[in-house]
Amino acid sequence: MKDIALLEKHIALGAKIVPFAGFNMPVQYEGINAEHAAVRNGVGVFDVSHMGEFILKGKGALDLIQRVTSNDASKLVDGKVQYSYLPNEDGGIVDDLLVYRIDESTYLLVVNASNIEKDLQWIQKYNDFDVEIKDISDRTSLLAVQGPKATAVLQRLTEIDLSSMEYYSFKKGTFAGVENVLISATGYTGAGGFELYFDNEHAVQIWDAIFEAGKDSDIKPIGLGARDTLRLEKGFCLYGNDIDDTTSPLEAGLGWITKFATNFTNSKALEAQKKAGLKNKLIGFEMIERGIPRHNYPITNESGDVIGHVTSGTQSPTLQKAIGMGYVDIAFAEPGTEIFIAIRNAGVRARVVKFPFV
Repeated sequence: MKDIALLEKHIALGAKIVPFAGFNMPVQYEGINAEHAAVRNGVGVFDVSHMGEFILKGKGALDLIQRVTSNDASKLVDGKVQYSYLPNEDGGIVDDLLVYRIDESTYLLVVNASNIEKDLQWIQKYNDFDVEIKDISDRTSLLAVQGPKATAVLQRLTEIDLSSMEYYSFKKGTFAGVENVLISATGYTGAGGFELYFDNEHAVQIWDAIFEAGKDSDIKPIGLGARDTLRLEKGFCLYGNDIDDTTSPLEAGLGWITKFATNFTNSKALEAQKKAGLKNKLIGFEMIERGIPRHNYPITNESGDVIGHVTSGTQSPTLQKAIGMGYVDIAFAEPGTEIFIAIRNAGVRARVVKFPFV
């Protein structure tokens, strides 16, 4: 297991540390519900330094990105970010990721921690464009400061006008006395806020500065447990649960970032799948009867026939009801459709609903 730069800080704060994606990570501090509420209503700080970061540099950087990612990165300008995914050759997804355009020949790719080595090898496989690919994951820390009070707290630590930054944009500058910090108007909670990228050596200084600036706003450290409940309430996919090497990006609802004109990996097969019509769809559902849906629980119709499976599920702290995501036969994907979740061999009633839940 690898250690993130701030591990000792988290231990001192009383965090429960668990192995996750090859790293020792804080899963919770005072409890998932309290941490969840802190982000929805105030401001919380996630240490997500386990995420992977690659720098792609060279004249062919855009060409390589267009080859291996599904979205159209030619639409990016300096300072903009794009959500995308890496299609594999079999109709599935290598990973989902963020693409940052630093300048016309330099890009930052941010990938999931569990896929760092896999993604690096996959991108290298298609690097016929003489692009320099540098994995900076081990020396990069990443904090996600999320919630409606995040902007006010962080503004005290930088001269960059955070309130004017558009969603999915970024700027580089001085933050908490540290130069060359990348501040990104992105996040995985749907609660607003920013993500900060910087060298590991500055991690303690920046962490302490953020908590000092936010002490009047009741700022809290937040673990991976609340990160999962927050993203699920917004219907955001989690790689390894809702999408993976075997799931169709179109069935997963990622058609909006699938730009066939760029001729990316396996684009022709995915385009044919779209024309033929999808057989399954990733849906959101809420439980009508009591029960918590869990990963891989079967989804059935009223007769007990299996029509799909759960990919993510939890008791929503905001809604105070159980919610989930899963793939079902397209005939059962319409909002309002009643489905059943097989929990301990019993069919528990649920209803298909639109994303987001909150």
